Amino acid sequence: MAFGLDDAASAFFQIVNKFIPDPAQKAAAIQEHEKLVQEMNLAILNADKEIATAQIEVNKVEAASENLFVSGARPFILWVCGIALAYHFVLQPLITFVLAAFDHMIVLPVFDMDTLNTVLMGLLGLGGLRTVEKTIGKR
Repeated sequence: MAFGLDDAASAFFQIVNKFIPDPAQKAAAIQEHEKLVQEMNLAILNADKEIATAQIEVNKVEAASENLFVSGARPFILWVCGIALAYHFVLQPLITFVLAAFDHMIVLPVFDMDTLNTVLMGLLGLGGLRTVEKTIGKR
């Protein structure tokens, strides 16, 4: 069973309601909790910003390299992912349609799109953005 931020907040408020009967102390505890949550969210955003900035610097160094094995690895993987996506979503259905129109039933290879999408989203930097949005409360 997953225990998320909403569950943690709910548990916190249950504890506050149970152990702090004074409304003023309860309000102070809730305010302190909200302050800590905001500080945590800010720390997460700053850490992500630092990581992204460091990755940008690494990408600049790699792109400036004259060695094809350094500057060519990321573009090569992006090209492979792009070609695989084009094949899977455009070429394969089109080829299958044309072959079926001429009564040729050939089974074309199918890629593992889950793995391909994982690699592509990681390369494009889209993997953790939704997690950060959920953490800071954007739904």
